[in-house]
Amino acid sequence: MKRTHHRHPFAVTPTPRRWHHDAVTHARQHHPQVVAHRGASEAAPEHTLAAYRKAIEDGADALECDVRLTADGHLVCVHDRRVNRTSNGRGAVSALELADLAALDFGALRTRASWRGRDEEPDWEVRPEDPEDTSVLTLERLLGLVADAGRRVELAIETKHPTRWAGQVEERLLELLKRFGLDAPAAAEESPVRVMSFSARSLHRVRAASPTLPTVYLMQFVSPRLRDGRLPAGVRIAGPSIRIVRSHPAYVERLKQAGHRVHVWTVNEPEDVDLCAELGVDAIITNRPLAVLQQLGR
Repeated sequence: MKRTHHRHPFAVTPTPRRWHHDAVTHARQHHPQVVAHRGASEAAPEHTLAAYRKAIEDGADALECDVRLTADGHLVCVHDRRVNRTSNGRGAVSALELADLAALDFGALRTRASWRGRDEEPDWEVRPEDPEDTSVLTLERLLGLVADAGRRVELAIETKHPTRWAGQVEERLLELLKRFGLDAPAAAEESPVRVMSFSARSLHRVRAASPTLPTVYLMQFVSPRLRDGRLPAGVRIAGPSIRIVRSHPAYVERLKQAGHRVHVWTVNEPEDVDLCAELGVDAIITNRPLAVLQQLGR
């Protein structure tokens, strides 16, 4: 397919670009996939191009992002309901238009506060000269970045709920994935994209529209009805927190016996990385992809 270059970070690009669907040398058969949580978010401001470029450069197997719908119908990568924590602006994502978000700096807070008093400044502060690196990131732009990575990089997309836009989030997500040829993989195992959520209803919407797109049920705690290793109907990947795994390591085995894969978040401490590796989890979601890759001997 003809490659289309983004003239503007928020321009609509209806022509999908070629993703790397090469036969996967599934390293995860032998060791866990390393997933960059909101990008390399310890090294750069979360959910910015700077963070995702760093994660790809560091060798992350996959990128994780949260998506929310703007008032004018664009999916943007922002974790919180409001932009107050991560930008120099204020307000709910769902009440702001993309142009409003584009005027904000999503690296401002990190620059101002997080690195104050440290001996070393992170590379990203002196490296990015393009405002796009710390501007609001659309999911479309992130999909384009991954398409151009030059190697297979998977993408784990988390839908955030509750939201005033409810099912429109999944509808827009599938529309966008369709433009990139990613909405209907031949088989779940071949898909470079998966959809994650704490909302079983959100995952049900995705499965109803695209049965072969893999889904991940995220958990902050394990409800009594799921303690035997079951997941919501049709979901094949469990997403327990590292807190669950630390407290109930046998739960990982229970999930695996039920035929599920296990993706654990957010794994930043070396002892937790060791625990996940020992338990045979399938993916480690971390803010520190480079450090985790090095710890795993990669």
